[in-house]
Order: sequence, then C-alpha cells, then structure tokens
Amino acid sequence: ARVLEIAKRLSLQAARGETVEEEGCERHQEPLKVFCKDDEAFICVICRESRAHRAHTMLPVQDAVQEYKGQIQAHLQALKEDRDKLLGFREVEMRRSW
Repeated sequence: ARVLEIAKRLSLQAARGETVEEEGCERHQEPLKVFCKDDEAFICVICRESRAHRAHTMLPVQDAVQEYKGQIQAHLQALKEDRDKLLGFREVEMRRSW
C-alpha cells in the first residue's frame, strides 16, 4: 500500500510537471534508496546496516517498484476478468428473466 501511495504521488507530480522530491529517512535524513521486503518499507542505506534490517531481504527502490507494479497489474487483470464474467452472468440472468 505504501509503494502504491508513493508511486501515485510521484506520478501526479510528474504529470503536473512538478519537481519530484525524494522522501528522506526520518531518523538519518538520508534518501530512501532501499526497500526492505521483510518490513515492506523504504529505508535509507544507514538503516539497512542496522541490526533491525541487517538480515532482511533488500531491493533497490526501482526494482521494488517494478516488482510490485507487476503484481498490481496482474491482480488488476484478474479483477477485470472476474468483472467481465460477472457482467456476463448478469446479462444472461436479465435475458432469462425477460
């Protein structure tokens, strides 16, 4: 959800021609360049080395965005297919009731 929220905000800013600001780590004021898959959170490189994240699976932000974007698109496609099936069932029932 956080990835989607950030992606939407960045897309809106880019569409309006605004400069895209990078969010920073609240603790270290460093750019958030790493995605912790275990905590599902963006973190800075200093946080990555901390005990809290050291053993976690990490991805560069761009890779995480692409991975989650693919997952979101796959889920969206499945939902569209389900919607089309339901609309087909509805149409059949409406015809049958007439």
